[in-house]
Amino acid sequence: MKASIELTMSPLQDDYEQHIMDFIKALRNSEFTVLENPLSTQIYGEFVPLMEFLTQLMAASMRETNVVLFYMKIVKTDRSDYEPFF
Repeated sequence: MKASIELTMSPLQDDYEQHIMDFIKALRNSEFTVLENPLSTQIYGEFVPLMEFLTQLMAASMRETNVVLFYMKIVKTDRSDYEPFF
C-alpha cells in the first residue's frame, strides 16, 4: 500500500541546523521519492518499508540530539504527483 508522509524535525537545542540538514540528506539518499519545502519534507513510497526506514532514521537522530520533536502526517495514497487545480 502506498503512503505519503509529511515530516517536520525540530531539534530543541542551539545547534539544530546541522541535525536537520543531516536528516534531510539521509532522506534524499533513500530509495523513496522526497519533496521539500521551507516548512516540511514529504516522502512517498510503500508504507511498511517507508515506516521501517523512518523508524531507523528517527532513532539515529534521537541518539544524536538532546531533545528532538518529529511531526508526521500520513496519508494512505501516493500524493507525489499532486498539482493544485486553482
